[in-house]
Amino acid sequence: MYAFEIDRPMTLADAVKALGAEEAQALGGGQTLIPALKARLAAPARLVSLSGIAGLKGICTADDGALCIGGGTTHAEVAAGAGAYPALAALAANIGDPAVRNRGTIGGSLANNDPSACYPAAVLGSGATVVTTNRKIAADDFFEGMFTTALEDGEIITEVRFPVPAAASYQKFEQPASRFALVGVFVAKYAEGVRVAVTGASEEGVFRWSEAEAALTARFTPDALEGLSLSGEGMISDLHGSGAYRAHLVGVMTRRAVAAAG
Repeated sequence: MYAFEIDRPMTLADAVKALGAEEAQALGGGQTLIPALKARLAAPARLVSLSGIAGLKGICTADDGALCIGGGTTHAEVAAGAGAYPALAALAANIGDPAVRNRGTIGGSLANNDPSACYPAAVLGSGATVVTTNRKIAADDFFEGMFTTALEDGEIITEVRFPVPAAASYQKFEQPASRFALVGVFVAKYAEGVRVAVTGASEEGVFRWSEAEAALTARFTPDALEGLSLSGEGMISDLHGSGAYRAHLVGVMTRRAVAAAG
């Protein structure tokens, strides 16, 4: 670690102002940033803690039926309070360990956009909307690659709005030490069609599997995926599994998700 300043604003306006300082960086639950600081992979001069801003926390249902989750809501709170969207609650309940779930936040996870994180699959698979201090960003426009999003400097995620599907499931083949997704697939069935989002597999981060979406929109059964597969090219290859292995797992986990969503 090294010396840095820390601000603890109590309002969103004060947080935005603090992030305007040179070399300032937002701090959510700290489950990614603090380890990065310890390893000296990040070196901001000032941290702006968002944990004291009450307006960033909470879960509610909007008039249009969407489930709205504040950006500062922890994984444990999502697991306990997102009962209107069971697949999302189950996803949150299986992130990391109790310490991670009680500190990490949905907004922090999305802003970091780790290629193996779970929430990006839920957001993209649900066609959710990411609300920030500046605008509303559709899920399809939010994720721009590994550790990269559409967020601009000083922009804070205030809320995520999830349309609740008729059926959904998230299936994760996890790396046992970290509990990150070696491959995770979120499947959501809506009146207008099925969305399939994959995390943990691609070098580009979370992505939609369009061929599977078309097949499942026509017939929502695991058998509809028969004959479909992905190439190992462009997939993550490391000591945990090759690109070809991950590509195979995408098909396996998608079929499991469809069967579970049933």
